[in-house]
Amino acid sequence: MEVITTRHEWREACEERRRGGARLGFVPTMGALHEGHASLFRTAADHCDVVAASIFVNPLQFGDPSDLERYPRSFEADNELCEAAGVSLLFVPEVTEVYPDFPTLPETRVHVAGPSLGFEGSDRPGHFDGVATVVTLLFSLTGPCRAYFGEKDYQQLCVVTAMVKDLGLPIEVTGCPTVRDADGLALSSRNRRLSQQGRGAASVLHRALEAGRLALADGQNPPFAALAMAREVEAEPQATLSYASCVDPQTLTPLRSLAPGAAARLLLAAEIDGVRLLDNAAAVAGRPS
Repeated sequence: MEVITTRHEWREACEERRRGGARLGFVPTMGALHEGHASLFRTAADHCDVVAASIFVNPLQFGDPSDLERYPRSFEADNELCEAAGVSLLFVPEVTEVYPDFPTLPETRVHVAGPSLGFEGSDRPGHFDGVATVVTLLFSLTGPCRAYFGEKDYQQLCVVTAMVKDLGLPIEVTGCPTVRDADGLALSSRNRRLSQQGRGAASVLHRALEAGRLALADGQNPPFAALAMAREVEAEPQATLSYASCVDPQTLTPLRSLAPGAAARLLLAAEIDGVRLLDNAAAVAGRPS
């Protein structure tokens, strides 16, 4: 595996692989890697000739400096996981390589309206501008490729997909299924910040999504499904609900009704041990009983 730290060398390495006829699969990450990331690398390896990845903790998407400071970093373990999962090009830049004037942040920001509004966009102002800006920069440096993102951060996936479409970028965005622990908790870099008790309580997110999914399948309307999720989370003393909603899978607009057989996306966020946890699930409306 070739580890690269400068934007110039990264651009050259990606161009060199394409000139040789290789198709690039690219997985941008913020490190603290786990099996969910490894599954993205392996999927990219199945579809592409060269797997490229980046590790960069992006300060532009953290509204709270203390949250940035607490974000877990494990670069040696991350490098080992990347190599074991088939990554052949790894970009690990310093912050000044991405934002040359840091700590002064760039004046140019990428803002994606539609899918960035509401939910994480409302609770974390500026977060998705930070995501869209750094991903646009990474796509610019990497060049034409197929990019892989986990569905676990579903709103982020929608933001990146809309950005690529609207800006006409030569990138094919591919969403990949969420990887979960045995109790249903979605794998996340933030999970390692949970206490033992908090980790046990966190399984409530998966149970809440199941409650919402079953409500829809039973013919209940989307607001009822959202209420079923909220009640499940609120019954867990260690969890503080941020939102629970049943939305259109493309626009993320909260739904009031659904025809039988129509698809929806269930979105959920809660705080446990001071750690913000996100999850989501696909759902389909059934016929009213």
